[in-house]
Amino acid sequence: MDNFYPKKGRVILHVDMNSFYASVEMAYNPSLKGKPLAVAGNPEERRGIIVTCSYEARAKGVKTTMPLWEAKKLCPELIVLPPDFEKYRKASISMFQILAKYSSLIQPVSIDEGYMDITECINLGSPIEIAKKIQAEILTELQLPCSIGIAPNKFLAKTASDMKKPLGITILRKRDVPSKLWPLKVENMHGIGRRTAEKLNKIGITTIGELAKANDYQLKQLLGINGIRLKARANGEDFRPVDPDAVSEFKSIGNSTTLKADTTDEEEIKGVLNRLAGSVERRMQRHHVVSWNIQITIRYYNRETVTRSRKLKYAIHAKEDIFNAAWYLFKKHWSEEPIRLLGITAQDLEEKNDSTKQLNLFTFEEEAKDEPLINTMEKLKDKYGDDIIVKGLTKPPQTSTPTTSFQKDFLQDYKWRKEE
Repeated sequence: MDNFYPKKGRVILHVDMNSFYASVEMAYNPSLKGKPLAVAGNPEERRGIIVTCSYEARAKGVKTTMPLWEAKKLCPELIVLPPDFEKYRKASISMFQILAKYSSLIQPVSIDEGYMDITECINLGSPIEIAKKIQAEILTELQLPCSIGIAPNKFLAKTASDMKKPLGITILRKRDVPSKLWPLKVENMHGIGRRTAEKLNKIGITTIGELAKANDYQLKQLLGINGIRLKARANGEDFRPVDPDAVSEFKSIGNSTTLKADTTDEEEIKGVLNRLAGSVERRMQRHHVVSWNIQITIRYYNRETVTRSRKLKYAIHAKEDIFNAAWYLFKKHWSEEPIRLLGITAQDLEEKNDSTKQLNLFTFEEEAKDEPLINTMEKLKDKYGDDIIVKGLTKPPQTSTPTTSFQKDFLQDYKWRKEE
């Protein structure tokens, strides 16, 4: 058995649930098995977008993020269900509870996937035996299929789990990288999106192998430090540990909505942005964070999408401030063409109790511009009392109530349940 576990290095599994939402619906209603099924948001309205679909639907050309009308055109017999997030959350927690039987080092990365470090699990069998046990238990107990990648690091494990779906188990060693990964197009590499692929293509890097051998200086000029990181991944290198506490890490909080009809009505747009700002504020409150950067997304009637962001002089967390920052960006960048979708994202997040500035102070920004800050602080103290200015903000007490938003918020829910 020692031959299956390295004396130096790690053995990492990436467990990836197959067509998760659709599979959960089939588990609850076995009559749906074997049929083309899709889960879509707001199926009664034109904003309906395919969230996930069964493999039977995929065989007909249906894809995730496809508009519902287009999916129905490709597959008239498509069964469409609205999402039931509470149902999916319960299934996901059950899945992670099964993983916890095999290792204490589990890092969820979304509601339907996570990493496991099984380096110290030699008593449970070989890595492939452990993977087979996990896959079989999830399928038997929850009626849910999954694919599992086995590798010496997280990047290769994630890549391996994508190689065979559904119900695949794939081993990917570092020595396999030149033959299995290098011939592939860069856009097929985990961590590279369409825009990054386009940038790489423009400098003659079209395959993962070419990225693996690229010039460091050129990559850094093009993509910053991320270029060097991607080159390391292309060579099969990834030193990130499986970190159970990483579920509490997130970089942004946002929300978007598709309008019922394309519009240029400023009052309607203002109302939508106001509602989005409220949603972002509520989620920020749950996580006790402030934002130093606000981003908006505008998608026009012709599907052209633009994102614009603004670094803030002072951190914000209130709905009014989020709306004002978003409205400023919108007025500055709107082309006055009809709008289909709007979104607001709070970025560069920081824990409230780590913030070194008292947020309320800087609502008096104009006053602070005209005279030294220390004098302004003293004036405000005289006017409103000593408590108006403090060094930081006190983090509200934790409660045992799980969060109710999804995906990234689900990870917080997982952390709460794990600690219980």
